[in-house]
Amino acid sequence: MSNRPGSGQSRTAWDNGYGDGIRNDPDLGMDNEVYMVGQTRSAKSSTSQMVNSTADLKKSNGKAAFGSFLKGIRSLWATRQTEETNTNRELYVKTTLRELIIYIVFLVVLCVITFGMTSTTMYYYTKVMSDLFLESNWDDSDGNFQSVASVEDFWKFAKGPLIDGLYWEKNYNNDTLPADEMGYIYYENKLLGVPRIRQLKVHSNSCQVHEDFQSFISECYDSYAPSIEDTQPFGKYLERKNDTAWRYFTESQLEGSSHWGTLNTYSGAGYIQDLATTKDESSQIVEDLFDNLWIRRGTRAVFMDFSVYNANINLFCIVRLLVEFPATGGAIPSWTFRTVKLIRYVTVGDYFIMACEIIFCLFILYYMVEEVLEIKKHKLSYFKSFWNILDILVIIISIVCVGFNIYRTIEVNDKLTALLQNSKVYSDFERLSYWETRFSNAIAIAVFMAWIKIFKYISFNKTMTQLSSTLGRCAKDLAGFFVMFIIIFLAFTQLGYLLFGTQVEDFSSFENAFFTLFRIILGDFDFHQLEQANRILGPIFFMLFVFFVFFVLINMFLAIINDTYSEVKSDMANAKNEFEIADYFKRGYEKMLDKLNFKRDKIVDIQKALRSADINQDKQLDFDEWRQDLKSRGYADGEIEAMFSKYDIDGDRVLDEEEQKRMQADLADQKAALNKEYEDLGGKADRPGTGRRSSSRASFNEGDSGDDSDDEDSGTKSSRTGRTSNGVSYEEFTVLSRRVDRMEHSIGSIVSKIDAVLVKLEAMEKAKLKRRETMGKILDSITESDGTSDEIKREQMEKLVREELERWDSETSVGATSARGASPGGGSGHSGLRPRSRAESALNGDPGEHHMTSSL
Repeated sequence: MSNRPGSGQSRTAWDNGYGDGIRNDPDLGMDNEVYMVGQTRSAKSSTSQMVNSTADLKKSNGKAAFGSFLKGIRSLWATRQTEETNTNRELYVKTTLRELIIYIVFLVVLCVITFGMTSTTMYYYTKVMSDLFLESNWDDSDGNFQSVASVEDFWKFAKGPLIDGLYWEKNYNNDTLPADEMGYIYYENKLLGVPRIRQLKVHSNSCQVHEDFQSFISECYDSYAPSIEDTQPFGKYLERKNDTAWRYFTESQLEGSSHWGTLNTYSGAGYIQDLATTKDESSQIVEDLFDNLWIRRGTRAVFMDFSVYNANINLFCIVRLLVEFPATGGAIPSWTFRTVKLIRYVTVGDYFIMACEIIFCLFILYYMVEEVLEIKKHKLSYFKSFWNILDILVIIISIVCVGFNIYRTIEVNDKLTALLQNSKVYSDFERLSYWETRFSNAIAIAVFMAWIKIFKYISFNKTMTQLSSTLGRCAKDLAGFFVMFIIIFLAFTQLGYLLFGTQVEDFSSFENAFFTLFRIILGDFDFHQLEQANRILGPIFFMLFVFFVFFVLINMFLAIINDTYSEVKSDMANAKNEFEIADYFKRGYEKMLDKLNFKRDKIVDIQKALRSADINQDKQLDFDEWRQDLKSRGYADGEIEAMFSKYDIDGDRVLDEEEQKRMQADLADQKAALNKEYEDLGGKADRPGTGRRSSSRASFNEGDSGDDSDDEDSGTKSSRTGRTSNGVSYEEFTVLSRRVDRMEHSIGSIVSKIDAVLVKLEAMEKAKLKRRETMGKILDSITESDGTSDEIKREQMEKLVREELERWDSETSVGATSARGASPGGGSGHSGLRPRSRAESALNGDPGEHHMTSSL
């Protein structure tokens, strides 16, 4: 006791820093030090060394903290592919849950970003603009842009609905709007810059006329192709050289982009005419183009482009109206309305989306590191997994989208700056809106893949693996079926295209015919069109296709899926149940109950010590009495000292009545809190008189059973909760020390059993040699007896052998009895080795002795 600090010093050592000498922990100050309950002398020695070697402990704690930091950093990227989870089902489930939780957070962030980019308002904005320019009629007739079928129809649309839709200069009561309110479509949508009309032409010698008609036809205008574009000035160019409508501009000069139309893909070059900012001026420009025949025989496409912006909803609508003039004559209208959000950050909600985008970028960096670690470990085999390929695709798409997001922000700022400087020029948002649409498509694909990837993390459950198992098992059958299906399907596609391509729109091209046949499978078809196109082959084609594809091939496909699914379901029903997520949570629940029992039993021990430690009944509990009682209950000196000094307020090494009452009150409060927590978890609270464990030693052994079983199952030991002192918690040290004791006991028992086996083997070897000598003497005595008949010799031999066997049996019985009595570990004899009798050896065991007996 000479090395023990005084009560005041000890109390300060265990103080929580608030000067009251009491720690704010429900375990009464005994929980987080390297305490020992009923441990061996080695544990006490470890505690003494930690108390006396403060400097070394600080150094080791620093190294341990750094190692824990590195381990924590490494665990951030711990996945099922970087950890050894094949032999540890619990670690597999734990790692999967961790991955799933992180991925769900990533998925939520991704969904917030994507849904923040779109809204229902975008649809209605597109609908309003499309209705205005596509369904407005001209000249009080039924004609509109969708019904344009000739050059005349085009000019009617350009002079009427186009000009009227672009310029709203009067209010609904026909009053002229103020100058600052002009330039708005529907009074809300600001027209950005001025609209532009552009045409593409082919030159007159773009095709070759047959020699029989060369005398009648001098010019030939082929279908559009970039190589035969007409680039020469025409019309009024000689009179008005500055008029852009009559001279050609390249795609680079216009900073334009190509467009995929109904008939062809058109370049961004051509002859351009910008309209004005007022309705009258623009009408005059259109009339001038009409009067001077701006559209000629070689014209193959006319584009009408303009952009509007609605500040109320912060959305742009980029409009392109296209009229294609094929070489056959006539006109084919088409249109594109792209409603996009080019200015991303305006409102508070937009800045929240920006914060989510930053978090999304951090997630992408996190998953990039994760995939690099997995590739480093698995090398090329990493790419054999479908889920790994999916991860790579999501990361690549995300990186491209992040790059475009930065580019889009810079480009919009530049275009708006140029537009503000001169609002009377054409503002081209066509290319930017095109790539914004591709950006939205890429994000949509990324979200789709991200949702599909959830199956990767929920596959630890048998039910969740049915889909992937079914598809994986029938993959070869489906591959063979697909080859057969595509051959028959392509044959019908070509047959339909050749039979009906000239008369039925759905079969007008090979691609249209291909998708039309898929629509027939789903029930979307027009039989009467086929019948009108060919009254004989049309019905035959339809019936053959329905029979072979619908009744035969589709049912074969379903049969393959159904049979494989039945097999998978049967195999899973017969498979052994593995450790699943329910077992994982159940084990965690049981561990929590064990820890509460552990803490509650410690409180019971201390309460009993308060009642029984005062041996002289003077109502004064001195330290020696306290120490003697708790030592008998298995507590270590450090724990006893800490508990006593915590309540020894005056430092006289004696607990008076007031200090004892204070301790009793704290114990009762903490026990009540533990009982409530235990009841909340579904356990049965400790009641007076229930006879719970009274020994701290017993409570430790029982309270940590969950941790021991956990260690036996998984080979790992998770740290207990709570504060720690010198880097190791009390419960961890208790469990580890007890494990060392069990190991020493087991090793000693094994060594003693090995020694006993060696002794028995040596005795058996000696007995074997002795038996051989005895049998040799018997044979010699029988051989030396001359003049004796064979029958008498046989009788003598049988007699001698029988006597020898009886003697060996009696010796064996005595040896076996003594061996069982001295069995290591107090076993019942089954664990020892029983020497076989000579008869058993001859009949069952020793081949040599059996041979000898047979010879005799």
